[in-house]
Amino acid sequence: MMETLLIYAVIPLIKIAVVVLAVLLAVAYLTWLERKLLGRIQVRLGPMRVGWHGLLQPIAVGLKFVIKEDIIPARADRLVFSLAPMVSFIPALVVFSVIPFGPPDMLSGLLRWVLPLFLDPASVNRVIESGVTTGGYVANVNIAILLVFSVSSVGILGIILGGWASNSKYPLLGALRSSAQMVSYEVSLGFTILSVLLVAQTLSLVDIVQKQQAAGVWYVFVQPVAFVLFFICGLAETNRLPFDLPEAESELVGGYHTEYSGFRFAIYFLAEYAGMITISSIAVTLFWGGWLRPFPNVAWLGFLDLVPSVVWFMAKVFVFLYIFIWVRGTLPRFRFDQLMQYGWKIFLPLAIANLVVTAAVMLKFS
Repeated sequence: MMETLLIYAVIPLIKIAVVVLAVLLAVAYLTWLERKLLGRIQVRLGPMRVGWHGLLQPIAVGLKFVIKEDIIPARADRLVFSLAPMVSFIPALVVFSVIPFGPPDMLSGLLRWVLPLFLDPASVNRVIESGVTTGGYVANVNIAILLVFSVSSVGILGIILGGWASNSKYPLLGALRSSAQMVSYEVSLGFTILSVLLVAQTLSLVDIVQKQQAAGVWYVFVQPVAFVLFFICGLAETNRLPFDLPEAESELVGGYHTEYSGFRFAIYFLAEYAGMITISSIAVTLFWGGWLRPFPNVAWLGFLDLVPSVVWFMAKVFVFLYIFIWVRGTLPRFRFDQLMQYGWKIFLPLAIANLVVTAAVMLKFS
């Protein structure tokens, strides 16, 4: 009974708590990092007053959002208006349940040290040999990539509902832009993922990383076109510059969240940055070897194994987050007609062509 409880309840719940807290902390300090990097790009200092070099600024901003007045427009749909931010935020957290931060045996050493405090040696061995609890992930689902994109697509509905429920012209325009943008880029994003799945022959994110290890090459070198398309579509998916048309402060004041304030606005804020981490994590997993060190099959680089696998994963994700911020600080916003033209006339044909070529090559050599 105790073994079953540990395997299927206690340890998964601890993993979930750690992942959620880690993501929320990462989101908080990603906002600090963005403000500091944009300050450097614009030849200024960024946050400096709250804590050393502004390190406590995210905490101050969080407290400010909590204590600010929460306003609901008089003619808004109160229920939908209140729930819409959570519709965007919750899927962004759910996705992390299947993203692998480390190999299947990452926690086995820790469990062998902790579990003897509660179980006898035979039970400890059975818990670890079950394989359910030792992985560097909350769950290894055999259709993980399908789950990721099904759940993350729901987050867009939060933007659409929030814009509609506000009963205001600027949020409504932002919601309409978001829905058109979603249709344009989700299709191309799906085709780029299919190209990777054809090579990996699996929908499990853990297996995709292990296939890259077995092949001795990261899929970014096998599918460079798919990676470039994935990253550009990821910028559009997260409403980041140069594709932040649903917000577009110079045109729509604040877009879909114009009427939001206080805690509800903070939820939208968290959802956007959690989405950045999600896209970066998926890109690392699909194209850059996930938790694997550089050149994992090269023996003379074995000293790199001294660095924990989760550190390699986090370092790769950080690089992508840096690029997200760098793009925001350097590129101007596209016009909406330009965005639609890129989506339908350039990215979609390229994604389909890449998929057809990949399928032909796999058919020829498999």
